[in-house]
Amino acid sequence: MHPAPSPADAGAVSVVVIGHDDAAHVADAVRSALGQGPAVREVVAVDDRSTDGSAELLERLAAAEPRLRVVRLPVNSGGCGTPRNTGMDATAAPYVMFLDSDDVLPPGAVDVLLAAARTADAQVTGGLCVRRELPSGREVPWEPALYASPAVVARPADRPRLVRDTLSVNKLYATDFLRAHGIRFPEGRFPYEDMVFTARVWAAAPRVALVPDRVYVWHVRRAAPRLSISLDRAGVDNWRARTHACRTAHAILLDAGEKGLARAVRAKFLDHDLRMYVRELPLRDEAYRRAWWAHTREHLAEYDAADRSGDPAAPGMLLARVLLASPEPRDLPRLRELAARPARLCPPYARTPDGTPCWSAELPEVTLETLPERPVPLLPLAVDAELRTRTRLLRLRLHELYGTVGRAGPVDAEVEWRHRDRAGLTLRRTVPLRPAADGAWTAAAPVPLERLASLGTGAWDLRLSLRFRDGATRTVSAHALTGPGLLRPRAVPSPRHGLILVRPYATHGGALALRVAAGAKGAGRILTGRLRRRLP
Repeated sequence: MHPAPSPADAGAVSVVVIGHDDAAHVADAVRSALGQGPAVREVVAVDDRSTDGSAELLERLAAAEPRLRVVRLPVNSGGCGTPRNTGMDATAAPYVMFLDSDDVLPPGAVDVLLAAARTADAQVTGGLCVRRELPSGREVPWEPALYASPAVVARPADRPRLVRDTLSVNKLYATDFLRAHGIRFPEGRFPYEDMVFTARVWAAAPRVALVPDRVYVWHVRRAAPRLSISLDRAGVDNWRARTHACRTAHAILLDAGEKGLARAVRAKFLDHDLRMYVRELPLRDEAYRRAWWAHTREHLAEYDAADRSGDPAAPGMLLARVLLASPEPRDLPRLRELAARPARLCPPYARTPDGTPCWSAELPEVTLETLPERPVPLLPLAVDAELRTRTRLLRLRLHELYGTVGRAGPVDAEVEWRHRDRAGLTLRRTVPLRPAADGAWTAAAPVPLERLASLGTGAWDLRLSLRFRDGATRTVSAHALTGPGLLRPRAVPSPRHGLILVRPYATHGGALALRVAAGAKGAGRILTGRLRRRLP
């Protein structure tokens, strides 16, 4: 529930909206800021020298709205930092927040942030951001664990997880705090400028308030003619820019004496950034892979012993160890599985001559001696999934992992089909896991194509919840097998729908997913969407 604003809060906040050639969306962004109510003193819209009529559109809006001011940069800056700095310099309210032209502030966002800031006497107040996939409308929360409940943090070092939220836009800042510490965004063309800005914020040791309310909607348009920086990852320069921003953030915190936060930046890089780009490596060409591999090795070589002091079998740490051990790209399909969420460590399960678990016979120096010590909920269990659409049967195979699975005693698997774009729409069925002759465990489950088609056209993700003898559970995704006859689209006869178009496929992380459409019209929508995704 959003608190009712008090009269003292009137005019307390300036919202800086930045945009370049985004006439299709900037008005919605501005209106969402103005719609926050009397707490917003002004909206400063900074146009980064657009050529599509954005500035003229903003001027027309400003003519009818006295709280809207338009600032137009004389030349295009090439990035987000300069327009944000320009807007920040122009603000007059005690608090400021930032909004991109293609995103929106949900109703009540400013009021809830301002109330928390006042109550906690916080210089920085953050709330939940959701990534809204368009056109489907599917929403994915950003760093939900950080915003699970209200909290006040005396200084960022008390909660190192703060460095994982590198967004600048889901936070309210005390203007005097930013100015007193000279906290600004990098100027000009500087991709991932938010990482540097938030590092400067945390280095200044503010008092921080956190609220669980949704305060920012980040629109993700994967089919847009011009991709955002975070989505435009096809060139290796994007990766170089990201590692540069991470390196800069680390240096800022280290120079400020915040060693714990600096280490947390590198831990976040391993667990988030590295895993995300590794999942996409099989999609890239050989030249990209080699350039990416060489650059990443150089970056990881900067890590010291303290940065590598975590669990060596944790997915991000293990990826880094394989990269550093091999001068050439190798084992990309297996690395992609390890980088997935949840992580999957697929065979082969090699050992050194003395019996120590290791990555492979070719890289025995990358040992996994701590892996068998991990509790079941943290094990990178690998389950193969084979889907035969003709027989409507899903076959599962749980691999042994250095004895950990056998000791835990698998009992059954809850098979869940989850609609990707409609939250809460799921189908579940529990099937027993049975030991196989080769030491694995297997299960089979019918695929409810009729029910899936009736409930919703589109993508269905497969999730498995494995239950063990002592009651422990592990939620995993399943590795999609790609042998002959697998992952082929088929039109399956249906007594209810006439036909069902089924297309099993492997996600970027290698997990099995399914696209389903009922009838001729549904099949047409699936095929049209597939064509759009293939277009540049």
